[in-house]
Order: sequence, then structure tokens, then C-alpha cells
Amino acid sequence: MKPLRQLNPGLQSFERGVSLLEVLIAVVVLSIGLLGLAGLQLSSLRNNQSAAERSTAIMHIYSIAEAMRADREAAQRGDFEIDIEADAPTGTSFAAVQISAWRAGLEESLGTSASGSIACENTDVTATFSFTTCTVTIRWDDSLGLGGSSAQTLTTEVEI
Repeated sequence: MKPLRQLNPGLQSFERGVSLLEVLIAVVVLSIGLLGLAGLQLSSLRNNQSAAERSTAIMHIYSIAEAMRADREAAQRGDFEIDIEADAPTGTSFAAVQISAWRAGLEESLGTSASGSIACENTDVTATFSFTTCTVTIRWDDSLGLGGSSAQTLTTEVEI
């Protein structure tokens, strides 16, 4: 029996075109796969940046909470209280210096639109014992993260 090529001489040129077409299709499929992989990498980078910003915000909350614990009386008097839209205090008291440094740190690590607020409330348990609950809120622009918003907010209550 004769091979198929000998029976039909035109088949040989057809086979060369098929292999070239197969290579072209493989390159197109591989390109689409690599584009998808690049998209996943971009999403991963955005989400990692957003997670890093949330972690940084948490560290800033702990930082100001420790400053309030260091001067508990000032926190109970409301010296640490500040509205999110208010400018940082300019005084030389411990609370004013700490809040100014805290706000500057927020802007440095979370962007110039970042800001924070502190609201404290005293609770008397007995005539001689009371505790203070402070709500610390940080707001920053997280619009680059997937599903992020331009006004991402993290709020934590701290007992002093």
C-alpha cells in the first residue's frame, strides 16, 4: 500500500499550512492567557496596597491610643478630642503635640487626604472609679483598591 502523500501530492502542502495554523492558534491562546494573568497580577497588587493601607491605619490607631493612655487625665478631660475635618492643634501640650504628629503621620503614610478624629466619653462606674471610651476614626482615599472607596473609614473604640 502506498503512503497517503504519494496517492495525493497536493496533501503535502496542505499539511505544512495546517501546522503553521496550529502554531498561530497556540500563540493566540497563549497571549490571551498571559493577558488574563497580567490582569490578575494587577488586581493582586491593588488589593495588597489596600490591605497595607488598612494595616497602617490600625497601627496609627494603636499609636494614638497609647498616647492617650500615657496621659489618661488629659484624655478624660477631652484634650485629645478632635473632629475629622478640624485642623490639627498647634499648642505645646502633650495632647496637642501627639495629635499633630498623629495627623502628620496619617497624611504621610495614607496620603494627603487622610485625616482622623477622636471622640471620648467618660463612664462613672463608682464614685471613685471611672473609665473613658474613645472612638478613634481614620479616613483615607482607597479608590485604587478593587471595590475601594474615596472615603475609606476605619473606626475603633478604645478603653482608657
